[in-house]
Amino acid sequence: MIILFIFGLIIGAVAVIFALQNIDIITVTFFSWHMTGSLALILLLTIASGVIVTALLLLPGSIKNYFKYKALEKENKRLEEELRKQKELTVFAKITPIDAEVVSKIDHGSLDDGRVN
Repeated sequence: MIILFIFGLIIGAVAVIFALQNIDIITVTFFSWHMTGSLALILLLTIASGVIVTALLLLPGSIKNYFKYKALEKENKRLEEELRKQKELTVFAKITPIDAEVVSKIDHGSLDDGRVN
């Protein structure tokens, strides 16, 4: 990812240098709209509009990935808690016969080190 960032910076720097070396006055026509200005200004506006369009195209995927990440993080916490309970049950089962009351205490997290209070 950092390589793409550096590559983007290099391309941006080259584009800015190119734009600053081309300061001729030109007229751009788009349908019935006309814009007169320096070539450098028009090139920079074109690059900026390209960056904005690209950001808008990438935005839905980024939002989707964010929510997916949060859901996976929540699932990971749930699985870690389930693993903790299973480990506690395993350790406790080695020292004491187990019954339904002890299992419910473990499920609610009331056993700290495997011993009944």
